[in-house]
Amino acid sequence: MFGAEATMLPSIGWAGFLDWQYLVQAFAALVLATFLGAVIAFHPTTARTVDTREEAELPKVLIMYALVGAVIGEIVLKYGMVVGFVIFGLGGLMRFRTDAASTRDTSRLIMVTLIGLIAGLNLPHFAVMATAFAWALIYVFDGHPVCELEVHEIPKGRVKDASDAYRAVLGDMKCKLISENKQFSKQRIDYVFRMPRAVTQEQVHKALCERVSPEVRGEIDWEIE
Repeated sequence: MFGAEATMLPSIGWAGFLDWQYLVQAFAALVLATFLGAVIAFHPTTARTVDTREEAELPKVLIMYALVGAVIGEIVLKYGMVVGFVIFGLGGLMRFRTDAASTRDTSRLIMVTLIGLIAGLNLPHFAVMATAFAWALIYVFDGHPVCELEVHEIPKGRVKDASDAYRAVLGDMKCKLISENKQFSKQRIDYVFRMPRAVTQEQVHKALCERVSPEVRGEIDWEIE
């Protein structure tokens, strides 16, 4: 009986590393999903309304979920809808039983689970490809982390001057400013910016403390993921 059932399974496994046609088709699906996800994630009208770190990070999450969808599609294509229900069950378990710190971590958690599922289904070639593709995306995305900087307790009446000073230092450090929110009544400024790959938070913090004049300097609070 087991022999008859075994003959019905797809002819895959470690020999699948030589299945170049399938590898090319799967890679094309991952690239297409990533590209189409980016088209939506980086819609021009969305960039105009970004004013928090979570909103600035959202395009990365959307692209990762597009990649997750492509991986699920490839699995279902190979094994049918039964595996689709298994994936649905895993998604529900992670949604209600896993405490992820952010949507970014949730997308990575789902991706890692799918990679494990692919390996368990004896699709090692696709598991390696999906891992490499996800690793490359994470390297590109997290090489320029999005930071939220709150400058408060600015000397009274000096918010505008402080804004110019802090913005100039961030520019000198090659940080890409995403949004700036000045609150004159609270003597506070909120910045959301993207840090360059070669610069650390400690370096930016030190530059802000040293280069901004004490006459307009405030207290700094960071939020970085």
